[in-house]
Amino acid sequence: MHIAVMPGDGIGPEVIEEALKVLRALEPAGLRLQTTFADVGGIAVDRHGDPLPPQTLELARASDAILFGAVGGPRYDTAPRAQRPEQGLLRLRKELGLFANLRPARIFPGLGAASALKPEVIDGLDILIIRELTGDIYFGQPRGIRTLPSGEREGYDTMRYSESEIRRIARVGFESARVRGRRLCSVDKANVLETTQLWREVVTETARDYPDVALTHMYVDNAAMQLVRDPRQFDVIVTGNMFGDILSDEASALTGSIGMLPSASLDSNHKGLYEPIHGSAPDIAGKGIANPLATILSAAMLLRFSLRAEAHAQRIERAVEHVLLAGLRTADLARGGETPVSTSAMGDAVVHALAAGA
Repeated sequence: MHIAVMPGDGIGPEVIEEALKVLRALEPAGLRLQTTFADVGGIAVDRHGDPLPPQTLELARASDAILFGAVGGPRYDTAPRAQRPEQGLLRLRKELGLFANLRPARIFPGLGAASALKPEVIDGLDILIIRELTGDIYFGQPRGIRTLPSGEREGYDTMRYSESEIRRIARVGFESARVRGRRLCSVDKANVLETTQLWREVVTETARDYPDVALTHMYVDNAAMQLVRDPRQFDVIVTGNMFGDILSDEASALTGSIGMLPSASLDSNHKGLYEPIHGSAPDIAGKGIANPLATILSAAMLLRFSLRAEAHAQRIERAVEHVLLAGLRTADLARGGETPVSTSAMGDAVVHALAAGA
């Protein structure tokens, strides 16, 4: 299987290196991967003048899956929009039709004390947030900044969703719920926004094809509150691009660290881009203290969804559980009295756990 590897910016190369280390450790068990590296984001702007160079997009299209690090950095914040690193990722999602973003948020054994919430609130937490990724206000037209006749500037964006886009992501939500707890919560703002009124109508219609899944609806402001008040009430959440962006980052606080959350962005054939949700973290880049576990867990999702290698995916996840139960913590997870390990040491520990049969 051919994997396109795009380390990107900031801590991206550091965490990608550890994920590849773990994947290579599975080779004796029969995993065969061919990897090809490509530039994306800020480093691509520096080298090619484009956050998504044509050769990178061509490689992505030709590959079976993409392992992605992170993009961005403060020195690009004032660049023209087309030259900003994040545009490379947005274009990649759009060009490949990666419309379904899966973000699991769970409490790993031993990490309850690292959560921002009380252990009794988050014990056993296991949520899957499904975010529509190629529509909504991030891509809607028209958009821009204009000067009004009064001379005042005005910024404007357009929230748009077609019926087919909503139905497509709703089906991903229902199918995912079927293999979990058979509960799906659709999050919208149908009391205010016409776009999400249509969202609720289409999701409700789609539910007729899934009588075995219990569907509920929740306004996004209430969902944000319920995630910190009673997160275990949720099994699978399906929502739009902007709401999903916000809620999935909020969910990271429940798990103890944003460095623990992997993600998969899939097309209709389960080809996907796999990345940690934590971003490039330029303030700690090069210090060897970044948490690689979200990227390692993203690699496990790559094996599960795009390569259909479930046994290998489960081995990685068990190895991560093993090292956390053994007390290893990177700086983001360490609490009083705990000595953090480096990025590479955490990757090595997962490799050792795999070798030991964890």
